[in-house]
Amino acid sequence: MYAMEEARNKSNTMLREYTDALEKIFQEHKEKKKRQADLEIKTETARLVSENNKQASEAQIEIRRMLSKRQAELKDKLFVEVKDMLARFAETREYHQMLVRQFREAMEFAGGEEIILYIDPSDAQIQYSIEAEIGAPVTVSTYSFQGGTRAVLPARNILIDNSFETKIAEAKEHF
Repeated sequence: MYAMEEARNKSNTMLREYTDALEKIFQEHKEKKKRQADLEIKTETARLVSENNKQASEAQIEIRRMLSKRQAELKDKLFVEVKDMLARFAETREYHQMLVRQFREAMEFAGGEEIILYIDPSDAQIQYSIEAEIGAPVTVSTYSFQGGTRAVLPARNILIDNSFETKIAEAKEHF
């Protein structure tokens, strides 16, 4: 009986040790699988975030491109309207007075030095009235600068450019 009990105790001890060992292996296996699952979740989350960021960035670039295109269209439209307004302004008495004022300012700047005064070919019909008002010869330019005036001081290599073409280009650049 003692031998039976001893065998049972030994069997129970071995069974407990084997069960404990299996339980430990099972826990380690569960922890390993949990770590793997957590790593897979982190990896997949990072991939999805990256993919989402990529798509958002692409959408943002597309929106910026469309916005830039629309701004350019509106800018072009605005400057077409400005040119139309300048063309209408060029038909007024105020335009004529502006040309006279610009030439007088240029002549004052020249301080008696030689100065060549230019008007746009579209203003050729008012050349003589401007000359009469400022008391100096005015040359009709060989090419159009869309209105306004230009003056050259040859001795100092200076161009005084009050042309609408230049003013519009500057406005576009700083718009």
